[in-house]
Amino acid sequence: MDRRDFLTAVAAAGAASLTGCGSAPVPLPPGDLLGASLDLGHRLRARNFAPPGETRQVPVLIVGAGIGGLAAGWKLAQSGFADFLIVELESEAGGNSRAGSNAVSAYPWGAHYLPLPTREATAVRELLAELGVLQGDPRAVQPVYDERYLCATPQERLYRHGRWQEGLMPQTGVSAAERHQYQQFGELMEDFRLRRDGLGRRAFALPMALSSRAPELLALDRISMRDWLLTQGFDSPHLHWYVNYACRDDYGTGSAAVSAWAGIHYFACRDGEAQNAGSETVLTAPAGNAWLVAGMLRSIQARVGERLLTDALVFHVATAARGRPIAVDLFLPGEDRTLRLLVEQLIWAAPLFLVPQVFAGQPALHAAARSYSYAPWLVANLTLSRFPDDRVGAAPAWDNVLYGGASLGYVVATHQQMRLRPGATVFTCYRAFDDMSPQRGREALRDTPREIWAEQILAELEQPHPDIRQLTTRLDIFRNGHAMARPLPGLITGAARQQFAIDGERLRFAHADVSGFSLFEEAQYRGVLAAERTLRRLGVRFRSSLG
Repeated sequence: MDRRDFLTAVAAAGAASLTGCGSAPVPLPPGDLLGASLDLGHRLRARNFAPPGETRQVPVLIVGAGIGGLAAGWKLAQSGFADFLIVELESEAGGNSRAGSNAVSAYPWGAHYLPLPTREATAVRELLAELGVLQGDPRAVQPVYDERYLCATPQERLYRHGRWQEGLMPQTGVSAAERHQYQQFGELMEDFRLRRDGLGRRAFALPMALSSRAPELLALDRISMRDWLLTQGFDSPHLHWYVNYACRDDYGTGSAAVSAWAGIHYFACRDGEAQNAGSETVLTAPAGNAWLVAGMLRSIQARVGERLLTDALVFHVATAARGRPIAVDLFLPGEDRTLRLLVEQLIWAAPLFLVPQVFAGQPALHAAARSYSYAPWLVANLTLSRFPDDRVGAAPAWDNVLYGGASLGYVVATHQQMRLRPGATVFTCYRAFDDMSPQRGREALRDTPREIWAEQILAELEQPHPDIRQLTTRLDIFRNGHAMARPLPGLITGAARQQFAIDGERLRFAHADVSGFSLFEEAQYRGVLAAERTLRRLGVRFRSSLG
């Protein structure tokens, strides 16, 4: 089936659903079709930019105001260094952690939680302490966290066979043999979580750069997570569904394509603890991780003033000979002009797929960046006049997953309010495109009308909530064609990724892509690491946040 046939089939399915079985159709709710700045991004290919009309000197330039770029700026400002600028293509900072809001609630457009940080994630703990969320010593084994950010119970549930169950591992209709495999899998992941090598490094650490380099562990990057499960004798369909869901949820890609190293890392890397919460508890807020974005922006501004320039497209980077500044050209669409920055130190915190389009005379970096693959992603926010009727089973939770669904389920923006009978609310629904190639997924995102996406989402959510269509007052769609790097076999241990992890004389990379997958902890680590390396190059004294 080609793209045109695919879209025709989707439209036909949507029309049939709208018509119903003889009943009057319920009109689709209004909403917007949003996403990354496609028009600006695509100008990189055309390269129809005017020559620079102005040149400025900038000691340190950070390209990209996602988590990595903001973390770099946060560390520079914390160290008393003020001569830097952060430039961002979009109209606001945050990258995959942006959010929206309306009269009902704030809601995420991407990342929506942060697990309790591990003891290795020292920079994350330091940031949380500065924001007042982690209370007391950030290096304590079991810190205390602000209750307002600890996810209220129940945290998660699964819809299957017409009813809700607690937790995400399927329970009903599961044989004793499969339950035994559940237990074996859990014990194996716990063994990986506790394992240390001869140097005391964890087998799977977070940040991932602190993980063991033991050859038998690195060999896991050569095969897929699904194949590894099968080699271990795990053939339970329900266990495979659960692991596949986990890979789709964190990596936008199914277990048949995800590296076994990355798949096991998902289950074995997290061991954060708290005095006032269980280890599985996550930190969240109605706006998802946007509160972390806002916190870093406030911290930067309070220390060194405004350092963020939005709506700025970097389209050309020309590295120079030793001792000469890097020339960075950026287009300012609001002013319809091009500006050239002469930069002493450059931190590239934008996604790596842009490198071949922007960096001149860097064939090795171009080839390394092209070895990456990116997962497309769709997020829908449904504003409801009240909480919908529920099928039988477990009570409404923060994270609600539909077994076998095209989507990854939904999170409830108002869950932290802990109302016994919620009024108006917002459901944030996530969809990966692991059932098609990334290019096909991007084409679907680009070409499919909002009405078809809205119909598909409502039709799926009607299974657990029969009245959701009648209660949805607004349905907004956000598209991200290159949402996250896909940790396919070979990426984690490959030479291509390592090229972006080195400390260059004037250039270093600070996006989560450098780790090979998109997690807050990885993006923040890369940003702080790049900032600390930059400070060392400049001869600025600072206290490290990385242990």
